[in-house]
Amino acid sequence: MSWVALALAGAAVLSIVSLIDKTVIYRYARTPHTVPLLSGFAQTSVGVVILVVIGVPEGATWRPVMGALVSGAILGISVQFLMLVLYSNEVSRSIPVFLSYPIFTAIYAFFFLGEGLGAVEWTAVAVVVAGAVLISFRPGRTSIRSILLGRAFVLLMLGSAIHGSAHIFGKVAVDELPVLFTHALRSLGLGGVFLAFNLRSGSVDDVRTFVRTRSPALRFVAVNELVIATVGLLLLLWALALGPAALVTALSGARAFFLVVYSTALALVWKGALGEVTTPGVIAVKLLSTGLIVAGVAAIALGSA
Repeated sequence: MSWVALALAGAAVLSIVSLIDKTVIYRYARTPHTVPLLSGFAQTSVGVVILVVIGVPEGATWRPVMGALVSGAILGISVQFLMLVLYSNEVSRSIPVFLSYPIFTAIYAFFFLGEGLGAVEWTAVAVVVAGAVLISFRPGRTSIRSILLGRAFVLLMLGSAIHGSAHIFGKVAVDELPVLFTHALRSLGLGGVFLAFNLRSGSVDDVRTFVRTRSPALRFVAVNELVIATVGLLLLLWALALGPAALVTALSGARAFFLVVYSTALALVWKGALGEVTTPGVIAVKLLSTGLIVAGVAAIALGSA
């Protein structure tokens, strides 16, 4: 299978993960730390089980192993910002802003690796940022000034900036290690960060309540983290092993498109689902801004290839 198909498939699958996360957050969780705590337990379990089953491959050196662990930890830190925003904001507005992270990869490369960007690439950066700002705009109710100064936008862009470096470490790891072993290490790094940040009294009480009442939230999280998230992350990691990091990262930005389509369709079928607003003007803004993000991200990657 080509890395292009793998990257797009991974983006499509991971957009489902975001929707299920938001479902649990919107309908069941009482704190923004509950879902990340459950995800931490699940991801740590995935990493441990894979390592027990496959063991450590021969010839594995500390450099790619650390790269995989650091990549997972960075993913965990960045997603922590996203989870805080998802607790009180629409999923189809939050995720696309967060998915502007490839622009930061381009900027890091310019300042730290000496990779210059041409006019087309810098224009693409501006297009992505414009799309990220626009998707947070609600016609008649918000202004560009309020968006830029809003706490949610700042947290999303900060998380996106951190997330942009995870793929660099992931590429270093997967170039030398098997995909499944790399995924196990990344899961340990991701799960460890989630547990460290979210093991709090409120979130622990939430989990105890879920267990005591046999809440559907536990089934949602189990399927989401143990199956759907694992498949999506493995697909993207496999694509990263086969293709150039910049292009794979760009294609992962298509997750924004899938997410807007999925969430809008769900909200139209089930009114009020996930707290999404579905007026024609809002839907038009979402689709336009998501298209800008995807187009800009793709242009950055293609220009740097």
